[in-house]
Amino acid sequence: MSHPNPEGSTPPEQPSPLQPNPLQPSPLQPSPLQPEPPGPRVVHTDGDSKDGLVKCLRCGATEISLNVATGQLRCHFCRYEWQGEVGLANLGLDGDIGQLSGVVMGSGSVDIVPSTDEVLTFKCTACGAEVVIDTAHGTQARCHWCRNKLSMNQQVPNGAVPDVVLPFKLPKDAAVAKIREFVTKRKFFAHPRFTAEFNPENVMGVYLPYMVVDVNAHVTLTGQGEHQTRSYTVKQGDNHRRVYDADVYQVVRDFDLHVDDLTVESSSERLDQTAANSNNIINSIMPFDVENSVRYDSNYLAGFHSERRDSNIDQLTPIAHTQAGDIARHKANETLQFYDRGVRWDDEQVRVNGQRWVSAYLPVWLYSYHQTKSNGRTFLHYVAVNARTGETMGSVPINQAKLLGVSAVVQVVGTIAGIVVVLLGG
Repeated sequence: MSHPNPEGSTPPEQPSPLQPNPLQPSPLQPSPLQPEPPGPRVVHTDGDSKDGLVKCLRCGATEISLNVATGQLRCHFCRYEWQGEVGLANLGLDGDIGQLSGVVMGSGSVDIVPSTDEVLTFKCTACGAEVVIDTAHGTQARCHWCRNKLSMNQQVPNGAVPDVVLPFKLPKDAAVAKIREFVTKRKFFAHPRFTAEFNPENVMGVYLPYMVVDVNAHVTLTGQGEHQTRSYTVKQGDNHRRVYDADVYQVVRDFDLHVDDLTVESSSERLDQTAANSNNIINSIMPFDVENSVRYDSNYLAGFHSERRDSNIDQLTPIAHTQAGDIARHKANETLQFYDRGVRWDDEQVRVNGQRWVSAYLPVWLYSYHQTKSNGRTFLHYVAVNARTGETMGSVPINQAKLLGVSAVVQVVGTIAGIVVVLLGG
């Protein structure tokens, strides 16, 4: 990334720490001797996945779920535990970002086919009975004859099975404590009905659908920056005013940008950030350590809720590119200390050379409260906890009468204090 040069109009370029290494090939990059295939390159992430009975490696039972304390899958009968396959690296979706060209995607990220059935029928491999799984609400079901649990792990084009899943790490009691602490600090201004009905034990563990995006881009920013040379006071009649002199420079920043593991919500319901909900709360508990994701296994979802992805890459691309542009401006700001009076960018170009998309389930502890206001309108409040880091943020219904009363008192006290200062000063 380039640095400012006070003596010239265009700062000299320096080697960027983000420059790609041409000597390090990517396993996803086609051989130079072969023409690059048209369209997105799809990496199949469910090659040897099996639908039906997923059995304990030791005793053969199908009662398997996540042990949050260890992050491993545990058999409910023999208590044997094992680790799922680490996701991104082993699936070939974590290579050198600088080598990305075009669009690379996991097979769980392909476009949703609207005609795909959500209710699928499977044959139980233990007794032969037919078992129905409603993929809109989960990817597991219990056989009503032999009581074995059937899992759906192979991908179908309805968004129900992602490429990877990031397991829960924070236990429910810890999430309840964090939500209670968050609300307690805000109880003074909270609506009395909310305070009376607040019950953090109703928190739910939810796997929310995201796209994890890597972006290989080249950024060119052009504009003007000002550097202050001196300041002094001038007299105009009985008044004085401060005057600042500054030199104006033409500023250019030209660098490669590699964005690693950008997370974008892939549920249209979560993307709907309107005046009727506080969906934006979910984005405030970032980031997630998606590098620790594991290959998708339905057993990680046992005992938790999940939302199915219903947005395609072409719908989410503008969001990802906008966020990449924000990151580019933030990185450029680190080189602008010389321009102490600011820089105005007149032209911003972010050329995306390559991008990689991976669909993922990310874990959140979620407490919701549906408020009905006096005018009949409703608002859905959330308190969310990152189930990996414990980061907590939320929205609490406000007691408007108390808020206005306190504001009026503060304003009166401030006015009286101002009058006293004026009188004493006079």
